[in-house]
Amino acid sequence: MFKIGILFEDREFEHDIYELIRAFYPGSEIHSFYEKEEACDLFFKITKQADSCVISCENAEAKGVTSAEFIKGQSSDALVSCMDTEGQDESEQKERARAIRKERKDIVKIALYKLLVKLTGKTLPWGNLTGIRPAKLAMGLIESGMKNTEAAQELRERYMVSPQKTALAITIANREREILKDIDYENGYSLYVGIPFCPSICLYCSFSSYPLKQWKDRVYLYLDALCKEIHAVAQIMNEKGKKLDTVYIGGGTPTTLEPDQLKILLDALIANFDCEHLAEFTIEAGRPDSITREKLQMIRNYPITRISVNPQTMNQETLDIIGRRHTVDETKQAFALARECGFDNINMDLIVGLPGEDRKMVEHTLDEVKALAPDSVTVHSLAVKRAARLNIFKDRYQEMTFENNQEIMDMTMRTACEMDMGPYYLYRQKNMKGNFENVGYAKVDKAGIYNILIMEEKQPIIALGAGGSSKLVFDHGKRIERVENVKDVTNYIERIDEMIERKRKGINTWL
Repeated sequence: MFKIGILFEDREFEHDIYELIRAFYPGSEIHSFYEKEEACDLFFKITKQADSCVISCENAEAKGVTSAEFIKGQSSDALVSCMDTEGQDESEQKERARAIRKERKDIVKIALYKLLVKLTGKTLPWGNLTGIRPAKLAMGLIESGMKNTEAAQELRERYMVSPQKTALAITIANREREILKDIDYENGYSLYVGIPFCPSICLYCSFSSYPLKQWKDRVYLYLDALCKEIHAVAQIMNEKGKKLDTVYIGGGTPTTLEPDQLKILLDALIANFDCEHLAEFTIEAGRPDSITREKLQMIRNYPITRISVNPQTMNQETLDIIGRRHTVDETKQAFALARECGFDNINMDLIVGLPGEDRKMVEHTLDEVKALAPDSVTVHSLAVKRAARLNIFKDRYQEMTFENNQEIMDMTMRTACEMDMGPYYLYRQKNMKGNFENVGYAKVDKAGIYNILIMEEKQPIIALGAGGSSKLVFDHGKRIERVENVKDVTNYIERIDEMIERKRKGINTWL
């Protein structure tokens, strides 16, 4: 395996430098050093000289160096600027310091990106962006007063984003703004409810999910704890005078719950929150092998406005490889059953880059999904995280191909357009095949509002259940604090009072 070493004598932008180098060298073994370095095929050295960050590189064939020169007088301290702060309060000083640090970071990434382009002879579709929210960046530029053309120029010149991805980000940012125009960011919030059980664990999955077969006897105990958290959080948010805008029940697979268990959960939500005036109420039906007529009819008794039926692929061979124990026909039957039960806003999730799938297989999946005519489709580029079995047991799967390229991504967009869908949100993940993105496409008035809110970080998201990570957005969207629930189901059940107090403290402190 190709080995890369990075010696950080200056660690100010260590994470961003590491991630950008990794994006250019996917699959390579990358090591960070802080004193002595080891022998590597390619070696980078990060140093600071006066008001510059100097990045040098060396391999057996050549040497290179680039310098990112900062504006004189700007402190590298992330919290305090050494420039004149007289007359500014503490929050203004911190805001200014954050802006200065971001400017310095952008300068370093521009210089490093140009060096990496020279070294590799290639560019990246998202340029030097290493974060997961390019549409948030585009929206921020537009909301700052820039015209679309000016925001596009900024993305291309400062962040080196390709013209195609720039157009995608600007298009999505504008659609998001239109969809969210009636959402009260300051006084509203959204709710995430996690059901961590699944029929089986997929090969690529790194979420906090548990095989139902092994946990069946503890589902009611989990629901007891969850309902206790639902009741407590409703009281806390009511005392704050906050209005609930959207609810998203995810997992895991929420429809692993039996009809009576779904009733317990949904009754608790209805009894404690005002769910009649929501902008959106989503439940992930998810795995086709968990969907039954009785469950769908139970869900229809409540003001649920949107569900997901997620095949990921319509190729049986791939389903077998990734551990999804259902058939393509079961996906079609589950979708038809949902339509029959009256659901008029159904999303389908797909994954591009699954093991063994080539362009023709992806095309087959898209044709099958198009025939079903869902209301929205979310196309994910495979991202294999450390906790996924595909990574833990990677030696078993090293002979498999993982194909994703711009041609395949273009094909997914064309198919979405043929289904009268346009892009409405996107995000990126680490370890993504091809350094691409996940894109949600939807027909008019069928976009997933919660999906946009969680990605654009416009309002607080209160997450309930094992592994729930609440985002407390405040200070007019400038600050975010997280409040985490424990991931382990047993710990969550036993420590539910502690989880509630964590939330109470966080919400009372920050919101």
